[in-house]
Amino acid sequence: MPQDYTSLEERIGAHFKNTDLLTQAFVHRSYLNENPTFALGHNERLEFLGDAVLELVVTEYLYNHYDNSEGELTNWRAALVNATMLARVAEEMDMEPFLLLSRGESRDGSSKARQSILANTVESVIGALYLDQGYEPCRHFISIAILKHLDEILDKKLYRDPKSSLQEEAQARMGATPAYRVLDETGPDHKRTFVIGVYIGEQLVAKGHGTSKQEAQVAAAEGALKEKGW
Repeated sequence: MPQDYTSLEERIGAHFKNTDLLTQAFVHRSYLNENPTFALGHNERLEFLGDAVLELVVTEYLYNHYDNSEGELTNWRAALVNATMLARVAEEMDMEPFLLLSRGESRDGSSKARQSILANTVESVIGALYLDQGYEPCRHFISIAILKHLDEILDKKLYRDPKSSLQEEAQARMGATPAYRVLDETGPDHKRTFVIGVYIGEQLVAKGHGTSKQEAQVAAAEGALKEKGW
């Protein structure tokens, strides 16, 4: 178990008074199933707290720096705090080596599962930092680790929902509305995998895979935007 958090604390921009809080931020529930005598609990309560702190800091920043509509600011905030962005932040901060996982979770090669764990860990670290040092250090960390990505999100319009973006572009450029069709379903009922094609007119533009129809549709829309260069 990693004990020296010095380099991580430098990246976070704060030195923890209670390093047990920081350790707990990395404890996945599965680890305790294999290590029931471990002295600390899992990180889910810290994640719950950190999620609220993160949303408040980001909301406050957007409110103070932009005079856009509520809808636009909501979309920007969602792009800053979603699992994809938070997992990216965890990777940039090199948090993964500190994770305490079960052997099964450690071996799980699923990118979706790992992304979720990393994203939740960032929220847990924020929760731990809030308990250890209060609001201002959290605001500093969120600023240097997460809000720094806002310019990229606005420049590349990453805040736009892929399905909405594809519909807008297809209607404006081709006068057509995209349609989604299930091309394949595999796996048992509790673990289905869907392949969905997105069509513009009769043309199959792209396919998307996902564990729900919605997830597969979003993946298909993202693929169609790339395929069309929109």
